[in-house]
Amino acid sequence: MEAKDSNPPDGGYGWVVVVSAFMVMGLTVAVLKTFGLFFVEIQQHFDELASTTSWITSVTIAVFHLGAPVASSLCVQYTHRTVVITGGLLAFSGMALGFFGLNMVWMYATTGFLQGLGISFSWTPAISIVSHYFSKKRVLANAIASAGECAFAFMFGPFFQWLISQYGWKGALLIIGGIQLNICVCGVLMRPLASSCLFEASHCETETPPGNGASRRDKEDKFPIMHKTFNWMLVRRPEFVLYAIFGILAAMSFFVPPLFLVPLSYSLGIDESWTASLLSILAMVDFGGRLLCGWYANLHVTKTIHLLAMAITLISTSLMLLPLANNYLSLAIFTGFYGFFFGTTVAIHITVLADVVGMPEFDSALGLFMLIRSTGGFVGPPLAGLIVDMAGDYRAGFYMAGAILVLSAGFLIILDRLQQRKIRGSKIRTQPEKSTLPYPSLHILKHQ
Repeated sequence: MEAKDSNPPDGGYGWVVVVSAFMVMGLTVAVLKTFGLFFVEIQQHFDELASTTSWITSVTIAVFHLGAPVASSLCVQYTHRTVVITGGLLAFSGMALGFFGLNMVWMYATTGFLQGLGISFSWTPAISIVSHYFSKKRVLANAIASAGECAFAFMFGPFFQWLISQYGWKGALLIIGGIQLNICVCGVLMRPLASSCLFEASHCETETPPGNGASRRDKEDKFPIMHKTFNWMLVRRPEFVLYAIFGILAAMSFFVPPLFLVPLSYSLGIDESWTASLLSILAMVDFGGRLLCGWYANLHVTKTIHLLAMAITLISTSLMLLPLANNYLSLAIFTGFYGFFFGTTVAIHITVLADVVGMPEFDSALGLFMLIRSTGGFVGPPLAGLIVDMAGDYRAGFYMAGAILVLSAGFLIILDRLQQRKIRGSKIRTQPEKSTLPYPSLHILKHQ
């Protein structure tokens, strides 16, 4: 990897990387979030059940999460730029091959597997390289990059609907695939940035005179070389395990509200046109929450893990209050509160992960975190559906999501206490002892 700078620039070319990541978020996750517009078209074309057709999106989400460790491992061995470009080509291939629409298995393999792998190979390194380029402004940079998901999702809804009406669902897939080729352009702009330890280590190796093995070993001890392999041993670190458990519980809850928001509004007798506006409100306040939280966190007034715990608590409160709505206005207000605090959570949770494991291990940690968190995304919606069926009321799903989020906030508190205890312990160990004064006579005179 070519070293462009020994330290995170916290600006400069880093903002080009942020804009590129903003585009990647929009061309990957936003496409996935609005793919439901193709659901009925594909179902009618193949004359399949809804459950059979829904597997296309399920495969995409599964491969997106399961491919994250692979993407992170490739980032460690090669560069973020290479992996993002590869992801763009895979995403394009998935949509372009889906254009042929041979059968449902074909759709699972193309718009399901290939598209999911392309999203994973694009999203994971894009969000990772932003954290490498920024240190003091990392939260703000991540918030701006992640906001691309909301901005593009807001635009893609009517745009994709227009494409389907003009060119059919097959033609729309091909055009969207061509648009996703811009991921490769964004990848080219993601110039590799070496960390300070890798930069210094390379100098240690190139400047050491031949035969001077002892001097080389001393310098390697002083400047440890960055890991060149994926670190699976992070699962043995208590801090990472606690944050991963938080991720599982949070994912169990985050996928529930969008799933039951529309059915709940229908059960309240709200018109379909007004119900659709709830999703627009959700996207807009989500966008605002990400940017506002990123700006506030960048002021360093509140510790990021404390800010995350507060945001999670406020989300759970919003979910507990949302079922109390009995008309469109009250439902829109509670939906706005939920969307805003959800946006604040998305803006900072990756930054907290970087703080927990440190930047040398961040690429490995991000892949593992995505892999482990996926279990929550798979379990949450079916569990909520089971509770809704047993209760006979969509409100039960929101109560479940709010309760689980309260539990997840508890693991953040435990993690913070563990980190504070380790910091206090390291300070105590580094304090010099009075009995080790270099001049014993001065110690005697002091007591006389």
